[in-house]
Amino acid sequence: MTTHETDVVVIGAGLAGLAAARRLHEAGVECTVLEAGDDVGGRVRTDVVDGFRLDRGFQVLNPAYPAIKRLVDVDALKLGRFWRAVRVADDDRVSLLGHPLDAPKALRDVAARRYLSAKDLAALGALSARVAAGPARSIVRGDDGTTADELRRAGLSDRAVATVLRPFLSGVFLEAELSTSARFFQLVWRSFLRSAPSLPALGMGELPRQLARRLPEGSVHTGTPVERISQGEVRTAGGDVWSARTVVVATDGTTASRLVEGVAEPLWNGVTTWYFAPEDRPSREPVIMVDARRGPVVNTAVLSEVCRSYAPPGTALVSASALTPVAETDVRRALGRMYRTDATRWPLVGRYEIPRALPAMPAPHPIRREIRWGEGIYVCGDHRDTSSLQGALASGGRTARAVLADRT
Repeated sequence: MTTHETDVVVIGAGLAGLAAARRLHEAGVECTVLEAGDDVGGRVRTDVVDGFRLDRGFQVLNPAYPAIKRLVDVDALKLGRFWRAVRVADDDRVSLLGHPLDAPKALRDVAARRYLSAKDLAALGALSARVAAGPARSIVRGDDGTTADELRRAGLSDRAVATVLRPFLSGVFLEAELSTSARFFQLVWRSFLRSAPSLPALGMGELPRQLARRLPEGSVHTGTPVERISQGEVRTAGGDVWSARTVVVATDGTTASRLVEGVAEPLWNGVTTWYFAPEDRPSREPVIMVDARRGPVVNTAVLSEVCRSYAPPGTALVSASALTPVAETDVRRALGRMYRTDATRWPLVGRYEIPRALPAMPAPHPIRREIRWGEGIYVCGDHRDTSSLQGALASGGRTARAVLADRT
């Protein structure tokens, strides 16, 4: 057994833990980060397989998130951007709906009113204007309900919700009934209106790696799972003891509930993502596609059209995600119908089954949860704020500020 001393131990090198550690480091506080995995990032990781960049589950970065603006060198990520649009596939055709500044040809399909009537367009415009106007805190402090109820109150038709909004938002929330907090929906929609969802050239895993590089060398210890904590002490599974004035538990919600008495384990929304490498690009558009039929694939995209660096030269990378258990043959059948091609022989590059992808946020959901858990013990993570990159980063920063404030 080896005993170490430091000022603050942060458990977990996901986005929340790295954000907390960075803020503490900037304030001159000695900080050590203990990570159970073999690299930083938590659930935000990227694997490179045969030259393809495979994010662990379909993920995107929105540069409009306030915490991204504060903590991240966005230019250094060399972002590729999706159109702020969506392809909607059904039995008859594939339509493009979205922001005309990103995809001018979407105007034709919007004008056809196949999925969105004139009343729906007016209702969606009014909803967007209301969400975009004013400060975000007005949303956070507002009343909460389900996203489904919010869309209904906004005046959107059942058809518009069933064929466009539900399929699209199901891929964001990782749940199909739109029972997620309406306040969270409004915050996400607000960010979507302000900036296009994007991918870093080196994959989503570059985001946590950038944060980690800004910490002192040797301050992050990977492959170091924590067994238990107490006031002023952290014991690792390997038997080492870290003595610290402050302990910040920045793990996922399930691990936090095991380490800290009183922290409730969240419910989880899961996803399975497949990556295929067809010889020919099935689409030349940087756009997310959804299925109006509510089929097994919740969304799909040709990621190499968003970032060429996601695939070797001359190849393509297609992602496909499902919320429920589904056979690969069914996924291929759905992709073939959506892209209007034969997907049965597309080479499979990778498959990720992630049962704990996002903490569920059923309404009513508090946007801010308690982070102080006894003297010198704090808990942060997306389960303390919102189930998003913004929530994880903001939670880490909020916790670091609390640690510093409690020391004065």
